[in-house]
Amino acid sequence: MIRFIALGGADDIGASCYYLLINGTGLLVDCGIHPRKKGLDSIPDFSKLEQLPLDAVLITHAHQDHIGALPFLIKKFPHVKIFATSQSKEIAALTLKNAVSIIKKQETENKDFVAYNYNEVELLVKSIRDFAYDEILELTGLKGAENVTASFHDAGHILGSASVFIESGGKKIFFTGDINLSHQSIMNGAALPKIKPDILVTESTYGSTESDNMKGWKEEGQRLAKFINRKINNGGSVFIPVFSLGKTQELLFLISQLIASGKITDVPIYTGGLGRKISNVYDKNRYLVRRLNPDDELKSIPQNDIKLPAFFNEIKKNPGIVLSSSGMVVEGTLSFDIIKYWVRQKNYGIAVVGYMDPDSPGYRVANLSIGEKFRLNNQSEEVINLAEVKKFFFNSHSLREELLTIVRRLKPDKIIIIHGEEESRDWMGFNILKLLPETKVFSPMNGNEIIL
Repeated sequence: MIRFIALGGADDIGASCYYLLINGTGLLVDCGIHPRKKGLDSIPDFSKLEQLPLDAVLITHAHQDHIGALPFLIKKFPHVKIFATSQSKEIAALTLKNAVSIIKKQETENKDFVAYNYNEVELLVKSIRDFAYDEILELTGLKGAENVTASFHDAGHILGSASVFIESGGKKIFFTGDINLSHQSIMNGAALPKIKPDILVTESTYGSTESDNMKGWKEEGQRLAKFINRKINNGGSVFIPVFSLGKTQELLFLISQLIASGKITDVPIYTGGLGRKISNVYDKNRYLVRRLNPDDELKSIPQNDIKLPAFFNEIKKNPGIVLSSSGMVVEGTLSFDIIKYWVRQKNYGIAVVGYMDPDSPGYRVANLSIGEKFRLNNQSEEVINLAEVKKFFFNSHSLREELLTIVRRLKPDKIIIIHGEEESRDWMGFNILKLLPETKVFSPMNGNEIIL
């Protein structure tokens, strides 16, 4: 028997964590934290596991919404084995340590919430067992009645990202994880398995987004170049809030190529913090993964450090392009501090290049008009926005038609739709049933159990 329980990340994007009980072996796929929630509300509901076996965790990639709750899980279940690609393990060492100070602040706000420290992260990362793509993992638990194996397959999302193929007792399960069939500027599109799974668990991030609004990376790069040139020619600069993992590296490389080809005016590029360290991991692994241009190194791209508050004087004297996290302009991050300055500057530009949670400060920024009054959060003062905001679509997830392509190719008997807002999951469910009317489709809420 196979049981599926979503502990987080089923009915929205954040705190991804999915439990599978497969013939007595208990597995988690991912164990993330919710980026816009705090304290105990930000982590998956581990209470659901108290009466169930748990033997292993399979990590699809190293974004915080997929790994950020691992230190809390290990405190509760110290015996659990953790598996990931070698690249995800290396990046996790950086991202989990970077999150320590952020998590620590939440401890003072919530007496029932106990944070983790650097030493605990260090021990956790050392315990992660890393595997190459397509390598077979043996996962059978202590109470397992059948052998359980799994393998990672390149998901094309970020460095080290993986879909997971699980087999036991003749049944096959395929988790897409965060998957992207399209090429970006660095990463190749995903590699799908050639074996038909019985069960598909698929993300649905862009399920409600019209694909006509989402051009390819090359076309969007041309639009971004025009926007940057217009702002630079008017004496301004352009700020691009980006995730430190994935979008920083992809946009940095794309912009450097556009500058090198003369399509963007040759101006300084400003970067800083965790993104620079992760770029070094991208360089180190460039011949070990399926990259489009493995000979190109990110460290060879000239970059100026962002050091507040001196940066604000420097950008006035030397206009340029700024890449900084967090991508959703979360309070307490470098991008939050930059935005507070940026919106007060006439002729400056803000390029929105990725998903913004509706409850995040970044969502407010993404929908600003020039001259509009707004507050970044409930505590900040009301200001008049003077910067021009323009949206671009540099997707690191599959378009909704590409998700249907995965369904069409794999033709599973049962499909579970996760990792998407309600409209996205509804669109996916409706169109999957049009495509494969005999397929059983599930769209669970967090905490729901499905018997497969």
